[in-house]
Parts: sequence; C-alpha cells; structure tokens
Amino acid sequence: MLSINNLSYFLGDRALYSNASLHIKPKDKIGLIGLNGTGKSTLLRLINNEYQADEGEIQKSKECTIGFLNQDLLSYQTDDSILSVAMQAFADALEIQKKMDETLHKMEVNYEDKLVDQLTKLQERFEALEGYTLQSKAEEILEGIGFNTKDLQRPLREFSGGWRMRVMLAKLLLEKPSLLMLDEPTNHLDLPSIQWIENYLKTYEGAVIIVSHDREFLNNSVTSIVEVTGAQLHQYSGNYQFYLEEKELRNELQKNAFENQQQKIKQTEQFINRFKAKATKARQVQSRVKSLERMDKIDDVLEENATVNFKFNFQQQSGRNVITLEDVSKSYGDLNILSNSRGLIERGDKIALIGANGKGKSTMLRIIAGSEPIGGKREMGHNVNMGFYAQHQLESLGVNNEMLEELKQAGTGKTEQELRSVLGCFLFREDEVFKKIKVLSGGEKSRVALAKTLISEANFLLLDEPTNHLDMQSVNILIQALQQYEGTFIVVSHDRHFVNQIANKVWWIEDQELKEYPGTYEEFNWWKGQQEAKNIVQAPVKKVKTSNKKSKPKTKENPEIKLLKKQLTEIESEITVNESIVAELEASLNEPDAFKDEDAFYKKSEQLGQIKKKLGDLTIKWEEVIEQIET
Repeated sequence: MLSINNLSYFLGDRALYSNASLHIKPKDKIGLIGLNGTGKSTLLRLINNEYQADEGEIQKSKECTIGFLNQDLLSYQTDDSILSVAMQAFADALEIQKKMDETLHKMEVNYEDKLVDQLTKLQERFEALEGYTLQSKAEEILEGIGFNTKDLQRPLREFSGGWRMRVMLAKLLLEKPSLLMLDEPTNHLDLPSIQWIENYLKTYEGAVIIVSHDREFLNNSVTSIVEVTGAQLHQYSGNYQFYLEEKELRNELQKNAFENQQQKIKQTEQFINRFKAKATKARQVQSRVKSLERMDKIDDVLEENATVNFKFNFQQQSGRNVITLEDVSKSYGDLNILSNSRGLIERGDKIALIGANGKGKSTMLRIIAGSEPIGGKREMGHNVNMGFYAQHQLESLGVNNEMLEELKQAGTGKTEQELRSVLGCFLFREDEVFKKIKVLSGGEKSRVALAKTLISEANFLLLDEPTNHLDMQSVNILIQALQQYEGTFIVVSHDRHFVNQIANKVWWIEDQELKEYPGTYEEFNWWKGQQEAKNIVQAPVKKVKTSNKKSKPKTKENPEIKLLKKQLTEIESEITVNESIVAELEASLNEPDAFKDEDAFYKKSEQLGQIKKKLGDLTIKWEEVIEQIET
C-alpha cells in the first residue's frame, strides 16, 4: 500500500533519516516510537506530503487515502456544531442530500416525471452510501470518545483545544482512510475514551500508524513496532511488550558481536604493530591492514534506559494525617461534582486519582490544594509542605531564564553541581543546561517544570497529568523518581503503566462520592472486573405492574442454577474472609517492629503466601461457577 525507500531527510547538517526504508501493508497496525527529537512526527508529515525528502522516495498505491491527526488541529475553530464538523467526513453523502432537498423543493411546484426519476436515482446513491445511518454513526463515535449527547449541537468554538482535537479524531474515524496516522492521540483522551479507541482500532479495516508514549495503549492497539533510532527505521513484529523482549535479545546479540569484533580488531592491530618492521611478515601485515579497512564496523549498543538516583531532602516530615476531607460538597450551578464526601490522605500514601473527564478530578486536586471553595471541611495536617504540578506550571516558567537559573529559583539551596545532576537525570546533558526556557519544546518544558517540583523539598505533591508530552524514557525517569520519593503524593493521569508503577491507592468519583480502593491500579482493575461480573449475575429483576388479568403461575427456578447460586454465595463469603486475613497479615508484616521476632515474621509470611494462593484458587472457582450459571 505504501513504501518508503532509501529515505533521507536532513535538519541543517543533522540527518533525521539516512537511507531508511519501511513497507506498510493494508491492515497493518504500527506503533512508531523513539526518543523525542528523532523525527517521528516528521516521518508522518513526509508521508502526508507536507515535507519533501532530500533523497529516496515514498510510493503510495492509487487507492491509498490518508487521514492525519496532528497537534496543529488544536487551533481549528468554527461556529458549526461538533456533530456538523464530524459529519463533514461524509462530504459525498451530504452533497447528495443537498441535491435531494433541492429536487424535493422543485417538486412542490412542478411534479414532473424527470424530477421523480432524478430523485429516485439520488435516493439510491444516498442509500448506497448508507446516508440514512450516517448521523447515528457520528453520534456513536462522538459519544464513544467522551462527549455527552446534549453537547453534540454545541458550537466547536466553545470547547477547549483538547476537546476540539477529539472532534477532529471522530471526523477522521468516520472518514475511514486506508491509512490512519495518529500523533499522540492519548494526550487529549481520558481513560474510558482511550479504552474505547483501543477497541475501535482492533477492528479498523485500514492501516494505522500511531505515535504514542503510552505503552499500554500501544500494547492494546498495534501489532508491530517501528523504532526510529540512528536515522533508521527498525521494525519488530508484535506489540510494545514484544518489542521490549525482542530488543533486549537483539541488543544482547549486537553487544556480543561488537565485543567479538573489538577483540578481533585488537588482536589484528597487535599483529600489525609487532611485525610491521619485519620484511618477512610484510605480506601478512599488509593483508591484515586491508582486512581492517574493509571491515564493516559493528556499533556498540546505546544504553537508552536511563536509571536515576534522586536524593529527596525534607526539612521536616508531615504528620500522620496529611489532608482530611469531611462532608465535602462542590457544585457549579446545576452541575453537582461532590455531595457530602469524605477522604483521608495519610503520610506515605501514593494515590492515583482516575476517571473520565468532567467527573471532577482537577476540581478534587484544587480542593485538596485549598484553592477551591467548598461546602464541608478540609483540614491540612501538621508540617505539610505542598508542591503542585499542572500543565499551567509550564506557563509560569521564566521564558528568559536558562534551565539552570530556573532551578536555582526553586530556592532549595542546592549547589550548581547538584542542580546539574538533577537536570542530567531529566536527560539534559552538559551545555544544554544553559538553554533558555523559551527555545525548549513542550516536552522539554514539562521536564524542567517536573524537576523544579521534585526538588522543592515539598513532602506532599499534587501532580496533574505529569506524563503529557513526555517520551517513554522521560516517563520511566519520572516513575523512578516517584518510587524513590518518601513523601506523600496524589496524581491525576490516564497513563495506566505509569499509574500502576507508582500508586498504592486508587481514588475515583462515582455518584458524586469520593471512593477509594486500597491497592495498585492493576489490583483495582481486577477488583472492578469482579464487581461488574457479580453485578451481571446478581442484577435485580424489574417488578412488573400487576393487571386485573389472571397471572400465569410462576416458573420454578432451575434446581441446578439454585444450587450454583448457593455455591457462589459461599465462595464469595470465603473470599471476603480470606481478603480480611490477608489485609491483617500485610499490615502486621509492615509494622516497624515486625522483623524483631524472625520466626514469627517468616511464619506470617508463609501463612500470607498460602492464603494468597488459596484466594487465587477461590477466584478461579468463582469464575467457573459464574460461567456455569451464565451457560
């Protein structure tokens, strides 16, 4: 469908691509990855004919149509409704509909056979284009990516850049191009919308290229990975997880080959140096010199997975209770966000605040920060020193400051060498620390703002979408930093891998109430799935209004199903009991003095392992019973 052959493209004297090649087949689902600045977005623009290659060619088949979602679309504005904008995807059908309306208008005063015949043909073409179902398709996709039904008739101009980007995404999905190119689509989507897009792309009939730093999104959406590195395009068959495993294997082979070649070069050079002065060895020496010149050099493996070691200095620890919320209510006009909600953040909590956009996540952060007026009570604990990171923090950076100067203004008293080390952890090397803020990209500004937040000596951090605009390496660095952070934090993020790596509690807002799950995001997802499955089985039967007619005798419940339901209840009770025991044992083992009695510690650890295994067996049994009931 599309072939990239020996592509070369230069930025000044730097080669973004050098003789790079890639072949894209129909229905390929490709994840395009690489460090920031390697040219991922540039490649998409080259494919879209916005840029011209310096060498090589990009060949497309005649039937290849391209849809390109990029950050430039954020600025698109119009007074048309978002439904109308999305419906622009059906330009041919809309043109036919316009002609049909014109023909019907003419027929009101002139009912000629010619007009009837013309209308019939137009209706046939309109029906062939599925014109009568197009609006419902547009509504389905807009609602799938997060819009409420009541918003569909609102003008596009009323929405923020992120929501406008969603409309343009919906329009592209409705157009169904044979090659769909998405540049960082998850930056503007919440979790439910990301999951909806993942499911949609699995059955998408065309080819897809996705530039994304969201590894879970790539794992669930693509079937191959193309890595941009060393001005080349390296393809891996499989999703992102397969790429990681395969790349590790390739790197190991390359490392071995490099070391073997270096050893051979060293031995050859020793031979040349030893015998170059001997006439009797002149021929052998000359032969080895030529073999070195002809040798194709193998590059050493570049280490891209940076590890960091942050040293967080708190002048003082916070008290046990960091933030207490009691009977908190919040509304904007008729829109109720919270109603009589409670919440407690304790020292050492690492909380992920998740949920769909519009559910009040950012409002909750402002309530916790104390900048949002509320009904009820918010109480900050003893010695709490708070630091807040949000996207607007980028705007508060001094644009004329150098990076190093900007970090000095954080007022931590760190030496220049310490600050350079911090910037080095965030991938700013050597003289790059003297670059002015105004020349940095969005991702680079995010890294500076995050570094500034992390060195602020705050013992309580609030982080609003910190992974936006960060590449995978930068996200990995942030994960390591937060894992080493000994204070308390609450983070809003739609990056599931990031959240799963750093959180020990999950918060979400449901039915105007703040809810908590005491575990990792992965455990929360498992629990949520169990709850949903349980609700399906135990869904209440709607009462039917009685009439004067004589009702039919009730059908007795199948005895086998009755027995299975009883068995299910018993298993659920046993699961609940064992979960309580696990919680007690884990709390006991986490006590500071738990290891004083080694025998008791190991005994409890062994007991915990046995009960967790039992819980796993009970869960499998529970699932089997559910399946039997459904059958």
